[in-house]
Amino acid sequence: MKRTIRQRLAQVKSRAQGQRGLGLVETLVAVAILGTSVVAFVVALSAGSIAVGQQDEEVVAQSLAQTQLEYTKSYTYYPGAGTYPTVDTQADYAISVNVTSVPDTDTDIQKITVTISRGSESIFVVEDYKVNR
Repeated sequence: MKRTIRQRLAQVKSRAQGQRGLGLVETLVAVAILGTSVVAFVVALSAGSIAVGQQDEEVVAQSLAQTQLEYTKSYTYYPGAGTYPTVDTQADYAISVNVTSVPDTDTDIQKITVTISRGSESIFVVEDYKVNR
């Protein structure tokens, strides 16, 4: 029952002939799956980066609005004021302060609206009241 080297080579060769080309197809499928995974990962990183940028913008706008409101409230009360001075901002942001009287009240209450803009887009608006004390 000893097999010769030729018999063993013939047996190995016949097994290999039935699987010819299978390695290439498997490799292409594996590369396609890997490529799809990499693309999905890059898209997720990109979306995360955009979300973080938007969140940073909102946090800066909220901070500027809160700072402006506190500054306006601590400023001397002017009954006929249409606006109050603004705090210094970063180069990309702009602050506008609008003052209106509150209907059906005395002249010692003002409604303060602070708008934070970046470029030409208004990104955050907050309202509060200033009282003459």
